[in-house]
Order: sequence, then C-alpha cells, then structure tokens
Amino acid sequence: MPLDIQTRDVDGVTLVELSGKIILGEESSALREKIKDLIATGKTRILLNLARISFIDSAGVGTLVSAYTSARSQGGVVKLSSLTKKFRETLQVTRLLTVFEVFDDDPSAIASFRK
Repeated sequence: MPLDIQTRDVDGVTLVELSGKIILGEESSALREKIKDLIATGKTRILLNLARISFIDSAGVGTLVSAYTSARSQGGVVKLSSLTKKFRETLQVTRLLTVFEVFDDDPSAIASFRK
C-alpha cells in the first residue's frame, strides 16, 4: 500500500494526514519531499497525523527525524498526533518520544501551536 499524503490548513497549522506505510523507497521519499515543499512555501507549523500508519521502518523513522530537523533549521516545528500503540512503542524504543511533541488528537496538538 503506497503512502497517501493529504494536507490541509487548520488555524494556521498545516495538518498532514498520512495513511499507509512509511518505508524505504517511494514512501519515505514522498514524505520527505512533501515536508521540504511545505517548508519552502513558508508553512513551518506542521502536524503529522499518524493514526492510519500501518507500518514504519528505520528509513521512515529517519524521514520523521529529517522532517523535524529541516523544520527547526527554518524556525519551524513538526509535531505528531494520533500515534498507534505500536508506533508509540517504536518512538519510545528509539527515544524519539523525547524529541517530538506528541499529542493524542489533532485539536490538542493544534492548540499547542498557539501557546
């Protein structure tokens, strides 16, 4: 299943809804390019909704870290919402839960950008 990427603006935050797998190959490349394009157009407040991610490999984790560092270097921020239990465990094992701000749902994540 290819990675489906849908974006929309919600209160000045770019909500990126992902569905499928974030794995080495086209999927990771597509996400990396989407984040790069958003940042290039000045959209630096990015929320990744991961509720419909069925699998992520190490390349996918690397893509998320790359998105985070790219946004930070441009004065922006990438936050995560709606992680599945398995995905949360992956971030915990890799200690990335200490790097990313993670929220249970989109509204609370979007509200955090206003603080």
